[in-house]
Amino acid sequence: MSARRNRTYDHRLVQLVQRTGDIDIATRRGVPRSTARGWMRQDRSGVVTDPLLEEAPAALHARIVRLERRVRRLGAMLRVLLALLRILRPDLSRLRVPEGADKRRLLRAIDRARGMRGLQRMLVAIGLSSSRLSAWRRAARGCELDDTDSCPRFSPHALTQREIDDIEDMVTTPAYRHVPTGRLALLAQRLGRVFASPSTWHRLVRRFGWRRPRLRLHPAKPRSGIRAEKPDALWHVDTSVIRLLDGTKAFVYAVIDNFSRRILAWRVNVRFDPGVTAELLAEAGAGRLDSAPEVMTDGGVENVNGKVDALIEQGALRRILALVEVCFSNSLIEAWWRSLKHNWLFLHQLDSVAAVGRHVAFYVQEHNGTIPHSAFQGQTPDEMYFGRGDGVPDRLAEARALARERRMEENRARQCAVCA
Repeated sequence: MSARRNRTYDHRLVQLVQRTGDIDIATRRGVPRSTARGWMRQDRSGVVTDPLLEEAPAALHARIVRLERRVRRLGAMLRVLLALLRILRPDLSRLRVPEGADKRRLLRAIDRARGMRGLQRMLVAIGLSSSRLSAWRRAARGCELDDTDSCPRFSPHALTQREIDDIEDMVTTPAYRHVPTGRLALLAQRLGRVFASPSTWHRLVRRFGWRRPRLRLHPAKPRSGIRAEKPDALWHVDTSVIRLLDGTKAFVYAVIDNFSRRILAWRVNVRFDPGVTAELLAEAGAGRLDSAPEVMTDGGVENVNGKVDALIEQGALRRILALVEVCFSNSLIEAWWRSLKHNWLFLHQLDSVAAVGRHVAFYVQEHNGTIPHSAFQGQTPDEMYFGRGDGVPDRLAEARALARERRMEENRARQCAVCA
């Protein structure tokens, strides 16, 4: 036997019959006469109407459009945030949140989202467990969301705040800037201020980023070094030591021209010989010197000896001692030593003096004739020394301009699917 269905009627029809007292209005619309009489005996009840239904259709449509636009915007933002979460993979189960303000902000966001589907899965995704969330809620009721690394009750051996303040004061005060941090920890124990190990002091300095007032004061450095105006006007000579694999040493001597950065002469010796400098200087100037060049050297015995003094007395050169007779250093040849060693020699097995000689010969040839110098706009030291590279900068500038035009034409001619 099927259950009987109760028919319902529009409340406006009920109110019309009750107001007019005419039951024929209802019977003409198919309402049983007994039902219409029952309406007359009922009390008139108020009807609550949805405010949305009272609005004009145009205003209601506009409101729906605005809400749909807002939903789409919020959905797009949510998709971006979810993609960011998948990339960054935040995990609060392994991350401390010591600031109470951060916890309150997260708790407020969770409370506003309570009751929404998927909230629990999102909390699991960021590593916020139910127990930790409950602990934060209990702490929030007592205004105890701010915390430290560990509770003093559970870590009674931890330093007190007063001891940490004393350590900061001794580390940052100028009175102890001459004392290293490790020894400062022992000094604090002798003074009876803080009894903590040097490792604890180092850890606190790193953690809080304390800066010790130990900034060194250096004399002002020259902005530009000494520069020659033509080839063979100023040379630099120096000696460098190369340690071989078996622990022995090889001694490399070199003369470089200041104007062109060209290596004029070089030699590799198995032992240190002060007389090699004079031989190299004579070799560098053999048959191509119109005037005596100035030679900048340091005060080493290989540069200040009888053989070099004899060349000076003959008028073949003039010696300048770096940082003694002038304020400039012999940094030009020192820079070449760095390039020779780190760009080439240290990339090979230096097992003998002969191997060092082969590698130095290769690099000198590359340095002089192949590798362009940045200070010469693309010219090599050989081209600068012999004056053969005057047109190189202009040629390279024209080539760069043509390459730029070709690049622009090629890129403009390309069409992707969107452009097409």
